[in-house]
Amino acid sequence: MGKIDSEKRIVGNMIRLYCTKKHSRKTLCDDCEALKQYALERLTKCPYSDNKPACADCKIHCYKPEMREKVREMMRFSGPRMLFYYPKDFFLHLIRKY
Repeated sequence: MGKIDSEKRIVGNMIRLYCTKKHSRKTLCDDCEALKQYALERLTKCPYSDNKPACADCKIHCYKPEMREKVREMMRFSGPRMLFYYPKDFFLHLIRKY
């Protein structure tokens, strides 16, 4: 599995966790589904492909400002909880980051 595929899975799991806990949903609400589709599209079109840096460290900001803020909010909430709900993704992300 390449880095882009791994990041897609992690982002999808983070959005699922966010929507489940914040919006009390079993399936993604329309806003979270739109955010997920947008994030997956941006990852698919990443010019760095599997050599991409973390989005926070990237020189190219491919997210629209309002979507970038939504992703930040979602990551602030989901990031610390990933260890408990998706431990494999949490540790995989840490390993690939360093």
